[in-house]
Amino acid sequence: MMTTYAVEDGRLALRDGVLPAADLVHAVWIDLLNPTPEEEKAVQDALRLEIPTREEMQEIESSSRLYREEEALFLTANFLYGVENGEYGSTPITFVISNTALVTVRYATPKAFSVFALRCQRSPALVATPDAVMLHLFEQIVDRLADILERIGSDMDRASSASFRSARTKVKANQRDHDLREALITLGQVGEVTTRANDTLLGLTRILSFVSAEKATVIRKENQVLIKTLVRDVRSLVDHAGFLNNKATFLLDAVLGILNVEQNAIIKTFTVASVALMPPTLIASIYGMNFEYMPELGLRFGYPAALLLMVCSAALPILYFKRKGWL
Repeated sequence: MMTTYAVEDGRLALRDGVLPAADLVHAVWIDLLNPTPEEEKAVQDALRLEIPTREEMQEIESSSRLYREEEALFLTANFLYGVENGEYGSTPITFVISNTALVTVRYATPKAFSVFALRCQRSPALVATPDAVMLHLFEQIVDRLADILERIGSDMDRASSASFRSARTKVKANQRDHDLREALITLGQVGEVTTRANDTLLGLTRILSFVSAEKATVIRKENQVLIKTLVRDVRSLVDHAGFLNNKATFLLDAVLGILNVEQNAIIKTFTVASVALMPPTLIASIYGMNFEYMPELGLRFGYPAALLLMVCSAALPILYFKRKGWL
């Protein structure tokens, strides 16, 4: 799907579908989502730019993701998407920027793109120049990543508090197991999201560094300040994502430690029960022997005495364990 953005008489002109070359030339931003061959050809013929294929976008070497052809810059990075519905992933998005237009090629829709498209409709000044569109879009992506990191940080705090509270207080085993399981799931999600967010931030860092080093004419002087602001924001988010990763690792170790303690307590209970039942089992085995002459078999109180001996032989080990502090 092709969506073009242009400013006409101070208003945003937004059009969907393949347009004639004359209209594409006047577009400031051309957004290609799952582009068809016809859409790619129309953009290439109108702007005289080579649109990278999906296979080329997935290449990981830096020279294939960040390069320059004449006055146009080709910038590709992985971006996080799908966090809202829990089916998150990373998708490569290419930004082709020239003096006249910005072309974005993507095969998924991060929420930042949808939010920025709505902002453009309210504020057409955002689509004044191609470099302004790209930098303000980066700004929206950074804001979105900040919101995601804040949210998963809060989720991690709630999950860890619930698991530690259950470990400290006397709650039902089912509730404690549920809290610990939820904490493990949340910590796993935190690790996955922060890793993908770090990948996005790394891609943005490389793009901003490449644009600054190239000193390309496609980036106007008035937008250089915005690049510096973006670099500072990206660095701060990288630090925060690293902090969340370290915190998640610590909490994961703590939760696994709690689970080990619970398992050790269960194993200890079974061990004590086994040891306590060994003497009664021995006594019962002795009196289960079929010998003709066993003195106790002729006693009137032999049966109650044997039962009492079994109870005492089971109680004595338990009392001993409690005195040693093993129970």
